Amino acid sequence: MTIVPPGIAFPIALLCAAIMGYAIQRGATCMVAAVEEVLTRKRAHRLVALAEAAIWVAGGLILAQLVGVLRMAPVGHAAGLSAVVGGVLLGIGALINRACVFGAIARLGSGEWAQAMTPVGFFLGCLIAGWTMAPVPAIPATSPLLQAGPVLLIPFLIFAGWRGIEAASALRRKMFARHVWSPHHATAVIGIAFVVMLIVAGSWAYTDALASLARGMAERDLSRLLLFVALLAGALLGGWTAGRLRHAAPSPRALARSLIGGMMMGLGSLLIPGSNDGLILIGLPLLMPYAILALASMTASIAAGMLIERRLHRRSRSPMASVR
Repeated sequence: MTIVPPGIAFPIALLCAAIMGYAIQRGATCMVAAVEEVLTRKRAHRLVALAEAAIWVAGGLILAQLVGVLRMAPVGHAAGLSAVVGGVLLGIGALINRACVFGAIARLGSGEWAQAMTPVGFFLGCLIAGWTMAPVPAIPATSPLLQAGPVLLIPFLIFAGWRGIEAASALRRKMFARHVWSPHHATAVIGIAFVVMLIVAGSWAYTDALASLARGMAERDLSRLLLFVALLAGALLGGWTAGRLRHAAPSPRALARSLIGGMMMGLGSLLIPGSNDGLILIGLPLLMPYAILALASMTASIAAGMLIERRLHRRSRSPMASVR
């Protein structure tokens, strides 16, 4: 069953990709920033925002399944060592780059042009991985979320109604734009736009587009690459309208960090198809065990790396270190 004519499905998907890019920039969505917030400020606002984006995707998938318009079947991967290693590689790459694949788009939309090397590095990492490693095979899977869909529908509708009342209140106070594009709610918009895109055009993540290009499948995946361009355009528009778009020349160090970080994340994506945007927007909402394990190892590796960096920084500034 389809709910839109085929001729307008892809234009709607392009619009959704642009909205996602705009929302990513406005929400400054990034797993690195979320972990840093927990470690330095002892709060989890960004993690909660990412979790809410996953909730919107989960609720949208439940509704789509019940209505009969879900254009995907769950795909699983082994919840074992490959998921852990892939998560660690994603975490190390994101830490080197100082942004995950989401954060790279947000920062690029703010004019941090060094982040343009992140997708380049990701592509090279996928290319190297394709030469050196066999891709992780997909396995038949069932989603605990979709199996429990009818039970979870009512709680989700209550949650959606609560958020809808908040949005209506902001509209009455003529503060709707400020409300919906605040960092927390902008992150939720990512999930909503992703669900609409999934329904009209199927599952998509920009890292999948880069991975397909690395495998020499660009002709078949031209539409994915166009969605990636729309995502970038939306992020740049978000930075421009927010007054954050800068035009500073990137340093060689920043370019190298983004390139190397992107390559590490590209290598990790072979073990975890879809990278961390696929994990947050597909694997986690579907409650797939491999996604939960990979996200946990990614988060732990980012946190461990930050704690090590902090300790080394303190030691380098200690009086004893200067005497030596």
